[in-house]
Order: sequence, then C-alpha cells, then structure tokens
Amino acid sequence: MARKVIDEPSEDVVANAKRDRDSKRGPFARMALFVRQVIGELKKVVTPTRKELFSYTGVVLVFVVIMMALVFALDWVFALVVAYVFGTPQ
Repeated sequence: MARKVIDEPSEDVVANAKRDRDSKRGPFARMALFVRQVIGELKKVVTPTRKELFSYTGVVLVFVVIMMALVFALDWVFALVVAYVFGTPQ
C-alpha cells in the first residue's frame, strides 16, 4: 500500500516545531527528555545470538589478520626501497 506523502509534514516544519518546543522547556525537562529518549533507543537494541556472535567475531579476526599482512607487506617493500635509495651505512 502506498504512503500518503502529502499528509506528512516537511522536515523543516518538524525541525521548527521541535526547536520551538525545546526552547520552552527548562533544563531539567530537557535532561528528562534526553534520558527518556536514551532509554527508548536502548530498547531497540537487539543482541546477537551466540552463533551470530561467533560469526561476527570470526569475520573481524580474519579482517584484522588480512590488514596486518597488508601493512607488513607494505612496510617490508618500503623498507627495501628506502634501503636501496639511501644505501646501507658502512
């Protein structure tokens, strides 16, 4: 089913309304709003299953090993180039 875009307020209207509403709140009301919003966002967090956790960990470790090998190879090549250009001290 298609959404009705016409009925939705534009982003600038929403931003202006929020700014006006926030300017009328006191500092404690703004802090309470912030805490409520943080709690609301934390309720949306989905923890991974054990299988997903091991899968994600494996992907990260493989990526880190590949990047370490790449940095090692580039370091070794640059060291050879520097040694060739400047020579070895005698």
